[in-house]
Amino acid sequence: MNFASDNTGPVHPKVLAALSKANEGYALPYGADDLTAEVTQNIRDTFEAPDAAVYLVSLGTAANSLILATLSDPWSAIFCQRIAHIQEDECNAPEFYSGGAKLILVDGQDAKIDPKNLTAAIEAEEIRGVHGPQRGPISITQATEKGTVYSLDEIRAISAVAKSYNLPVHMDGARFSNAVSHLGCSAADMTWKAGIDAVTFGGTKNGLMAVEAVIFFDPKHAWEFELRRKRGAHLFSKHRFLAAQMQAYLEGDLWLEMAAMANTATARLARGLKQIEGVTLDFEPDANIIFPRWSRAKHQALHAAGAKYYVWQGDHTQGDPQEVLPARLVTDWSSTDESIDRFLDCLSNG
Repeated sequence: MNFASDNTGPVHPKVLAALSKANEGYALPYGADDLTAEVTQNIRDTFEAPDAAVYLVSLGTAANSLILATLSDPWSAIFCQRIAHIQEDECNAPEFYSGGAKLILVDGQDAKIDPKNLTAAIEAEEIRGVHGPQRGPISITQATEKGTVYSLDEIRAISAVAKSYNLPVHMDGARFSNAVSHLGCSAADMTWKAGIDAVTFGGTKNGLMAVEAVIFFDPKHAWEFELRRKRGAHLFSKHRFLAAQMQAYLEGDLWLEMAAMANTATARLARGLKQIEGVTLDFEPDANIIFPRWSRAKHQALHAAGAKYYVWQGDHTQGDPQEVLPARLVTDWSSTDESIDRFLDCLSNG
């Protein structure tokens, strides 16, 4: 009954097998190996973007921050949702890697940027001359931190606002695969065809050990990104081990298979939660994250039974047993029906 995070889940056996195979013999370092060249082309094919600049790093924070640094200046404003991952969970890394760019927070329903609010936020900058930040890139989190997913029309609407001000759009796709699986679209549909300029194509939260792909659909950013990656200490020497993971990820659409498994598990969990008296959901889950609420007493019973998940606000160990506290539950490719059903049974009877 482990629903703490998709980061806690195991690496897929096919990925481990690919790493073992890559460990045979010798290969050139720093991305000059044959496997990296093959994977780069595979990513371009997956995104239907033959001219894209493609790079691998080991961390989502590095991918997001280095992309945004490449798309902005130190005096830029980077526009993102108030609870975007780059705002809440990256310890000022975008500001650090960009040399001081400022995050401007934009409100909207369901953890998404509202285009009208984005327009207002953009219009509020570049009005103080040298005394204020200059307009910079927009970053959207897909899927969002609350498990919701931007529709293609919503992405197009945000991109249209950005383009009207000649600003680039970045997609933080740590759970990119879960969003594509939910929408039933292609990687291209959800990115450059909808106006996205650069994307973090996540793998670590979806069954890989540690790798994220950085994709710029305009290759003019390639050399600057390469310099920033090296300067930022994210150019791997034994790069083939990043490439091996991504190769296994793409082969036979394993990335979509694992994402579908995680999404299906959350859907099963959500259906069960809705049938339990005293349980409410903060958001309708589109991907593999769900935010339900129930009493402190039930939280205590679940943890006593061995459930692993985060109580999102408050201390579940002490206080009024009937006080309702929110939880965050996250499934991954390895989540089983048995663990979900046991969790629901414990919650019902706790």
